[in-house]
Amino acid sequence: MTGSHFDTSLAYIATLGPFGKFRPAPGTFGSVIAVIIGYVIASFGAEILAAATIIIIILGTMAADAYGRITQRKDAPEVIIDEVAGQWITLIILPLDPWWFAAGFFLFRLFDITKVGPVGMAERLSGGVGVMADDIVAGILSAICLFCAALIMGKTTLLNFM
Repeated sequence: MTGSHFDTSLAYIATLGPFGKFRPAPGTFGSVIAVIIGYVIASFGAEILAAATIIIIILGTMAADAYGRITQRKDAPEVIIDEVAGQWITLIILPLDPWWFAAGFFLFRLFDITKVGPVGMAERLSGGVGVMADDIVAGILSAICLFCAALIMGKTTLLNFM
């Protein structure tokens, strides 16, 4: 792994340090970390989680791009910063409730692993944008599904933005 000190630091962020090297299923492990940290951040308010998500999307795009440049690999499995972004997008609308967060975790992983429809299309983008885009789309789809579930159950007052 060669590159500037800045690129090397970004690459470390892309893998969440040593956590991206955990096997099996580093993406699932990254999602678990994201849900736990997201729960703590969300306890300070959905707007704080939304701001943190924007920062992670920007930083994650740069970090994933740096990792790809250094390793010459596209969307390497050890890059898990994208799971954080996608998972947090899912969590922003949810009430601070472990059951809703668990549902968000499983639904996000389903969309991320299956790469259904627009998730797979977003993955085709190049560089750090492509690494992040499929998880962002998976997060949006998961949030939409959970919003619809809340509507059907008549639980919209639990959602953060209603």
